[in-house]
Amino acid sequence: MHSPLSGRQVLVVEDEMLVALLLQEMLDDLGCVVIGPAASVEEALSLIETQLLDIAVLDVNLSGQMSYPVADALLARHVPFVFSTGYSANRLQEGYRTHRAVQKPYHMTELRDALADVLAQAKSSANNAPGTGPAHLAA
Repeated sequence: MHSPLSGRQVLVVEDEMLVALLLQEMLDDLGCVVIGPAASVEEALSLIETQLLDIAVLDVNLSGQMSYPVADALLARHVPFVFSTGYSANRLQEGYRTHRAVQKPYHMTELRDALADVLAQAKSSANNAPGTGPAHLAA
């Protein structure tokens, strides 16, 4: 079965190792190639600089440090992302509330649908604005 997520390079930014392992397993089952996990903003920014990414899953709170600098770096590179949080999405900082968020604990179908939706939106945006977005999205 071919999935729109098959072969996609997914950056995982998550500071709780058990949650990161569960997320990695789900992404593996969806056919994704997992990059990370990065447990801190610094690790995530380093991976963004050195890896080709199609999409990312960002834990909002990384041991008390918010992941918004990571979101900003991804936005600058036109890499779509999904926030993950144990809180309500309306608790996201102003300016980030329009981005898709999935609730912890993860459910495979919600994760799959959220990632597929943001990839489709990014592809649509890239088609409407040539020269933007990750190279993988045009495929």
